[in-house]
Amino acid sequence: MLDLWSDPGAGEGLVALRRRLNACPELGFDLDETAAIVEERLAALGIASRRVAGTGISALLPGAGRGAVLLRADMDALLIDGGAKHACGHDVHTACLLGAAELLRGFELPCDVLLVFQPAEETSGGALPMIEEGLLDGLDARAAFALHCDPSLPAGRVGVHRGVVRAASDMFDCAIQGRGAHGAEPHRGDDVVAIACRTVDALMQLVGRTVDPTEPAVLSIGSFHAGNARNVLPELAEFSGILRTLDDDTRTRLRARIRRTVMNIPDVLGATGEVVFTEGYPSLVNDAALADLAAEVASELLGEVGVVRPTRPSMGVDDFAHFSRRMPGCYFMLGVGHGDGREEAPLHSPRFDPDERALAAGAAILARLAVRAGQIYQK
Repeated sequence: MLDLWSDPGAGEGLVALRRRLNACPELGFDLDETAAIVEERLAALGIASRRVAGTGISALLPGAGRGAVLLRADMDALLIDGGAKHACGHDVHTACLLGAAELLRGFELPCDVLLVFQPAEETSGGALPMIEEGLLDGLDARAAFALHCDPSLPAGRVGVHRGVVRAASDMFDCAIQGRGAHGAEPHRGDDVVAIACRTVDALMQLVGRTVDPTEPAVLSIGSFHAGNARNVLPELAEFSGILRTLDDDTRTRLRARIRRTVMNIPDVLGATGEVVFTEGYPSLVNDAALADLAAEVASELLGEVGVVRPTRPSMGVDDFAHFSRRMPGCYFMLGVGHGDGREEAPLHSPRFDPDERALAAGAAILARLAVRAGQIYQK
């Protein structure tokens, strides 16, 4: 069993690698320095790689049998307090996958293993562009695995869901247009601020009154802008939000209701409403058999107490869903909490500080999953 505690040197090389990645946080597809570090490490391991979708990187480890297993890590940081920071642990993910590559190197693999280092998970999504550029062409992919940091679990534990793990997302931008007027003469205008407020209020009722109470869905308005002067009724009010759903039918129905609400309420009150949707990621669903395999492998490495089986999905999103929609997939949580009673900063916090002892566990689990899944496909 992997022991992260009695061997202080466990994962020491990965710690240095993670800190190097952490020192150069980059955003979206602009990952030149990060990609160079990944390519350098792969080259040092004797593993050939290629660029896909700009700064995306793929590397194929050939195996003896049929099929392929995909292992994915996202590489980008996010914008925190006006600057880039690895506040979601993608530096940890990248280091773990490079650690898995080192463990798999030279091993007689039962099937091909495709290592995928993906950009832009935090922004527009890098998985789909990589797929559209031919990442999976000619690949008989049977399974995909990815991990994600979870500071609510201590290092040395992992969380493995069955079924839906992450929500789908849809961003929307709304504009209410009408006649402007002097604040002393509101009857000469349309008061788009008041109309927009009524529209937002109606939108906030949609989930509670049109969705089954047992079906998770979240609609949030995070931005509202209108006017520049206190005594002028503006011609335009704009607001933006995001819809998160787990069920595809619920997603479709709520999008339609949002559109009708934003168009109809202003129309009744004498203004014009428009909404533009930006489709985000689909919901992420774990294959039950692969989730059970991930739990089994983690138990072998960390002991039975090292595995947690959550039953509730997160309303967060991840574009690993684009891989798991094309092949069976499993996305599991890697504990990075310190477990010493301190307050653990959540993901996307500027105080996020993962316990680096988790690196060895993440690398070992990914590597063993690739081998075990490959062995299953040869039977």
